[in-house]
Amino acid sequence: MEPIVLKFPTQHQFTDEELFDFCAANDWLKIERNKQGQLIIMSPSGGNTGRIHFKIYEFLVHWSEGKEDLGYLVDASVGFSLPDNSVLAPDAAFVFKDRWDKLTEEQRDKFPPLCPDFVIEVRSQSDSIKQLKEKMNDWMANGCRLGWLIDPIAKKAWIYSRDGLVKSFENFEAQLDGLDVLPELNLNLKLLV
Repeated sequence: MEPIVLKFPTQHQFTDEELFDFCAANDWLKIERNKQGQLIIMSPSGGNTGRIHFKIYEFLVHWSEGKEDLGYLVDASVGFSLPDNSVLAPDAAFVFKDRWDKLTEEQRDKFPPLCPDFVIEVRSQSDSIKQLKEKMNDWMANGCRLGWLIDPIAKKAWIYSRDGLVKSFENFEAQLDGLDVLPELNLNLKLLV
């Protein structure tokens, strides 16, 4: 199922504050705003995708133990207000501590106005790989330093780096790494099957 683009009778553009309130009032929906200002509603993930998300969270939590001074992990419930006017929510993300700590408490409580340093997007049955690749390009264009796109359906994965290079893996025999951004981060894709 393709994401739903909401149509409004006028050219209304939600401010970040209005969008946050709208999302809070409709918290059963996963809502993002693209760079054109359109509101996009994503369908819920299936059980297999949820299982893979959990394995990734488990991996990230284990990796982050003892690294509390490095930065913060967030899950798919966090929307980030990006420089191109979009508000996107990755499946998982990491923000270095020095950047997160510069935000006010109010900014942290709403849509943090920064791009994560590292994002993970996982394809579910309802996702178009083309749209996910476009979303990864949007993350990188907004300042993300490292991105992983994982496609458990086709058993493929991609590492996006800040220099614009994209490394692809054609099976789940590979290991994704954190490049020079998070050099100790290594995910064996076999763990996700």
